Amino acid sequence: MVTDLSYLHIRQKYPLELKIELSRLRIRQWYRYHHGNVYIAFSGGKDSTVLVDLVRSEFPDVVAVFSNTFNEFPEILKFVRTMSNVTWITPAMTVEGAIKKYGYPVVSKENSQKISEARTTKSAKLLHKRLHGDDNPYKSGKIPDKWQYLINAPFLISHKCCDVLKRKPFRKYEKKTGFSPILGVMANDSHARKQKGVVKSCNSFDSKRPESNPMMFWNTDDVWEYIKQKELPYSSIYDMGYKNTGCVACCFGVHLEPSDEFSENKFQLMERTHPSLYRNCIDRLGMGRVLDFIKVNYRPSLQKTFNFLDKV
Repeated sequence: MVTDLSYLHIRQKYPLELKIELSRLRIRQWYRYHHGNVYIAFSGGKDSTVLVDLVRSEFPDVVAVFSNTFNEFPEILKFVRTMSNVTWITPAMTVEGAIKKYGYPVVSKENSQKISEARTTKSAKLLHKRLHGDDNPYKSGKIPDKWQYLINAPFLISHKCCDVLKRKPFRKYEKKTGFSPILGVMANDSHARKQKGVVKSCNSFDSKRPESNPMMFWNTDDVWEYIKQKELPYSSIYDMGYKNTGCVACCFGVHLEPSDEFSENKFQLMERTHPSLYRNCIDRLGMGRVLDFIKVNYRPSLQKTFNFLDKV
């Protein structure tokens, strides 16, 4: 696969039927290269649900591996239990421990890392890069101006939650079994993943950590169309209004979600659908003060009142 942004854009425009065949081809190549010693990284979300079906349509016995962070929606856990041949793994640290040791996941993984580095580095060169960017027209490496005030936030900020709660348990599993991962990553999920889709091919055989991303050129509409065509079961969490199903306490991207009197962001929706999880996030984990600081409203919206009146 040519690792070029324009080529990625071309493939993202392919019809679903062609995307399916290309993904299956990548899966076959990966499976045969590793002599069947592969596994599916399964989150219980819609993307990895489709991935499981794609892989097992070619090789039915491939194991799916689920990392239970103890920070999952109950609907995700319930759905994962309905799937066959799933191995459950757990991190060595809780989300509370990760936040206390490293900091809160704020804005995005990329910016959280930059902010953390700006606050802790002893390198004048790295600090200059984080504050002003590289000496090029794109000022790459710079913390965006709108988020530079977070350098002085009265709480720790870090990108390491994902590493602690997800990546480390998977890498431990890989070391123990010798299996190589197949992931449901899609380039349109974030800027960082788009860059990953350009730099790496779907099957990165020679990377430091080899992995297969056979759905790299898919998009969310493709995923839902596949689920519809195949009549695949999926977690009921999506029918409750959630667009994404990552860790409950994660606030990556929440500032981009609509939040007005008629709309709800992730935390406002959680207050309505999972009040105990909401209180745990806002109060016990301290997400309330974080969201206040980045000016994201997490308090109930009028949508809750309208929903109540509809039932009266």
